[in-house]
Formats: sequence, C-alpha cells, structure tokens
Amino acid sequence: MGFLGSFSDRFFIAVGIWPFASFALTLPILAFLYHRDGRIRFWSAAGAYASVLYGLGLVFFTLWPLPSGDSGLGITYGVPPQLNPFAFIGDIREDGAAAVFQIVANIVFFVPLGFIFRRGLRWGFPLSLVLSFVASLLIETAQLTGLFGLYPYSYRTFDVDDLVWNTSGAVIGWLAAQLLGRLLPERSEDAERVNVRPGFVQRSVAFLLDMTIVGFVSWCLTVVCALAAWLFGVSGEHAEQVVEFINSSVFVAGFIVVEGVWPWLHRGQTPGGAFVRMTIEGRERAGARRVIFYIVRLAVLGACIMVWPVSVSAVAVPVVLIYYLVKRQMPYDAI
Repeated sequence: MGFLGSFSDRFFIAVGIWPFASFALTLPILAFLYHRDGRIRFWSAAGAYASVLYGLGLVFFTLWPLPSGDSGLGITYGVPPQLNPFAFIGDIREDGAAAVFQIVANIVFFVPLGFIFRRGLRWGFPLSLVLSFVASLLIETAQLTGLFGLYPYSYRTFDVDDLVWNTSGAVIGWLAAQLLGRLLPERSEDAERVNVRPGFVQRSVAFLLDMTIVGFVSWCLTVVCALAAWLFGVSGEHAEQVVEFINSSVFVAGFIVVEGVWPWLHRGQTPGGAFVRMTIEGRERAGARRVIFYIVRLAVLGACIMVWPVSVSAVAVPVVLIYYLVKRQMPYDAI
C-alpha cells in the first residue's frame, strides 16, 4: 500500500491534466488516424486518447514530485546512481516481496508502451525494442541529471536495472499486441483511397492543418520582417504597422493559395486534405461552375476565420455548422 500510495497523487494529476492535453493533441491524433486509416474508428480514437493518459501517467510516475524550497533533495544534494546490473538480487534478499513488487511495477509500467507501438502505431519489433529502451533511458537520464539540468542535483535514482525491467515490459506489451492481432486481425485499408464525401470532422481536421501551414509561414515572414526592421534601426508605430500589414497580407495570400489555388491544381485536395485523404470536390465541375464553387468556398471559409476588424466568425461558424447538420453538406457543395 505504501508503494502504491506514493503514486496516487501523481496519477490523479495525470488524470486531471488529461482532458486538456487530449484537447491540445486532438488535431495531430485525428490527422494521424485519418492519414493511416482513411477514417476514424471509435476504438482507434479511444486508444489514441488512452495513450495520451498513459504518457502523462508515465511522466508523473517517474519524475514527480519535483523538488521545492531552498534546501534538501535535488536542491543541495543528490541521489547517487545505481550502476550495478545485479543489485536487484541483493534488494530481493534484503527487502523480499517489496523489492519484487517494485520490479514487477517497473515492468508493468512499460507494457502499454510496447502495446501502443505494435497495435496503435503498427511498428515492427526491432524499432519498438530500440525506442522502448530509448524512452526508458530518457527517463533515467532525466532522473540522473535533475530533469536535464533544471535542478542542480538529481532528485530521483538512476537505476541501470530499471532500463532492463522497463524494456522487458515493453517487449511483453508488444508480444501481447502481436497475439491479439492474430485473434482480432487489423483491417487493411486502401492506401490510395480518397474520400469524396468527407464528414464534418474530417473537413475540420484538414482545414486546421491548412491553417497551421498558412499561420506558420505567415509567422516566419513576420519574424523576418521584424528582424530586418530591427537591424536597419527602424522602430516606432510606423514600423509596427508595416509589419502588421505584411503579416495580414501574407496570411490572406497564403489562405487563397492553400484553399483555392492548390486544390484547383490538385483535384480538389488541399495540403491538409491530401494528408487526411479527402477531396473538397465530391463531383465533377467545369468551367464557370467550378470557378463559382471555389469563390464561394473561399468566401465561406474566410468568413469562418475572420475575427478582425469584426468577429464575422462568431456568426459564420454557427450558421455553417447548422447548415451542415441539416443538409449534410457544406454550403458550397450545393453548387
């Protein structure tokens, strides 16, 4: 009970942070699942979010609690590393069941990691073995170095035996996933299949990926302009206005290119749409009809993200969502 009790607070912290971390990781998780499978299955999504919880729990179990105050463990002195690979024999002789339980716990903690590598990510045994060892080594190194130098001394024990037990646990998890795969085979997907009737979630993921690209490029160019202004000694309100104008102009131009020009030239696939394997053109359009389709689409999406100078998106987003729920398509799809 004492051993389990030492982890209870960390577990509840992980559970408390999980919803927020899951929300922050929603985009890459959904994008990965769509890219891999072409669609989202309930159990795939549930497994992805459970993996987030596991990752948080693993971090808190191995690195929490952090040192505090101006003296004590990790602040004014550290914990010496345990480098004897056979020290566990002496620990078992001295502590008996408590030492065995701790070894089992170190193994069990990494079983889900191997399972995730095999079942979730579908990685082979050699890669999973190496990455499991690397993950354990990173944790032990963080413990040895005071969280990579954040603290002047180590506040947890670097134990070479933990590398063996952790990696062994991941191997067990990988083998368990391999056995499960024989009982419940994974469905193979057509890697070339493109969804011509994407749902609202898939559309949203593709759009967010596109906007991430546009925003990143816009931010990079803004930083370059700001640095150039600083190097040439240009400052003041006028310089800020110029940089802001450049940022806005680049964002609008990037939006038109990514959501208009690019899919026009790539069979209706934006960069984000190509990643999640969908197209915005569910049916053939030609001539003026195709031009109008893209103009209306740019107007609708532009309204959904327009927050300056007035928040048009506050009205546009609910209207578009209601329209989709009623018609099961976007407004521009009716063209």
